[in-house]
Amino acid sequence: MESRKTKQEVQQRYNGAVKRRKWEDPPEDPEAVKNFDPASRVKRRKSIILLGYSGVNYFGMQRNPGTKTIEEDLLRAMLKQNWINDEGFRQPQQIQFQRAARTDKGVSAAVQVVSIKLPDNLDVEALNSELPEDIRVYAVKRVTKGFNSKTNCDARTYTYTLPTVAFALNDEKVDIQTYRLPEDRLKRVNEVLSLYVGTKNFHNFTSRKEFLDPSVKRFIMSFECDAPFVPEGVTAEFATIKIKGQSFMLHQIRKMVGLTLAIVRGLTDSGIIEKAFGQERYGIPTAPGLGLVLSRIHYDKYNKRYGEDGCHETLEFEKEEPMIQEFFQRHIASTIVETELSTNSMLEWLEKLPLHSYDPRDENEPSEWKPRNRKASDDNDDDE
Repeated sequence: MESRKTKQEVQQRYNGAVKRRKWEDPPEDPEAVKNFDPASRVKRRKSIILLGYSGVNYFGMQRNPGTKTIEEDLLRAMLKQNWINDEGFRQPQQIQFQRAARTDKGVSAAVQVVSIKLPDNLDVEALNSELPEDIRVYAVKRVTKGFNSKTNCDARTYTYTLPTVAFALNDEKVDIQTYRLPEDRLKRVNEVLSLYVGTKNFHNFTSRKEFLDPSVKRFIMSFECDAPFVPEGVTAEFATIKIKGQSFMLHQIRKMVGLTLAIVRGLTDSGIIEKAFGQERYGIPTAPGLGLVLSRIHYDKYNKRYGEDGCHETLEFEKEEPMIQEFFQRHIASTIVETELSTNSMLEWLEKLPLHSYDPRDENEPSEWKPRNRKASDDNDDDE
C-alpha cells in the first residue's frame, strides 16, 4: 500500500510539459497546469534544407562572428520567419543544425544540405524573401530522426570552372579571349587528373596535417575535365573540371587543381603527384577559389534504406533540378565568368606559378606545415 502511494506521488510530480528533461515539483499556481496548452509548444521534426548560394561575396559557409557568412544570413532569415527561436539562432546546435560541407571563402554551392529540427508547414517563398539574391532555398524535406547531413553523406561532387588558357604551356604566347583548347591538350589534362583517383594520402594537399594522420587518407571516385565551352555573351573559352569523392580537406581540391595546372603547363612533371602522396613534405600551389563549386551531395545509402519505406522522401532532388540549374546559371556560373574576366584572378595566379618550388621541404622550415592544436571534430570535416 505504501509503495502504491509513493508511486502515485511521483506521477503527480511529473510535469509532461518538460518530458524527457527533468522531474520537478508541481508549480505553486494550480491554474498553470490546468490551463496548459500542449499546442503552445512548437513540435519540431528533423528535416533538411536544400539550398544553393554564390559564395563570391562571403567568407565561407560556416558561421563566424563578425564576418559575412552563408549560415549567418540563413539563420537570421529563419529567425525572422519563426522557423527557429532566439535560442536556436544563438546556439544552432540546440536544434541539431549541421551542414553537409563547410565550404571555404569564395566557394559557391549549387546544392548544399543542412539538417535541422524545424516546425511543420513552412513557407519557403517567405523565407527566400528574407534572403539575399545570392542565397536560395529550394526545398525543405522530412528525414529520419537520427539523420545528419554530414555523417550520412556518402560522397560529394565539386566542380572547378576556369578559362582554358590556364592549360596552355607556360612559354606559349596566348590570349584569354582567343585561346582554344586543343583535343590533345584536353587529353593530357585528363591523364593527369586520373592520377588522383583512388585512396591516397593527401597530407601534402592540405594544411597542418601529418603523414600518419588517419584523416589524410581520402577516396577519390572520379576526376575529369569536360569539353570546353564559350559562355554566352563572351569570347573567352572555359572548361569545367568535375571531382567526386567521399570527403575533402581544407584546400584539397584547389591544391589538386593547382598542381595539375603546373604539370600541364610544363613547370614540373607528373611524377610529383606520386611523390606528394609519400611521406616527404612538398609545397603544393593552391589554385584560386573563384571557380570552385559544391555541385552535389550524395545520400545513396540513406535512399536505399529509407527512400522506399513510404514515410520518407529520397534525397536525390530530381524535382528541384530545374530550380537548381536556373539558380546555378544565373547566380553562380555567370558570376564565375564575369568575375574572372573582370579581375583576372586566374591569370594573375598563373603569372606567379613559375616561382613555385617543387622540391621537398625541410621539416624544420617555418611554413604552413607547422602543427597546431585543432578540435577533434574538425579533423574529418569537409572544408573545401
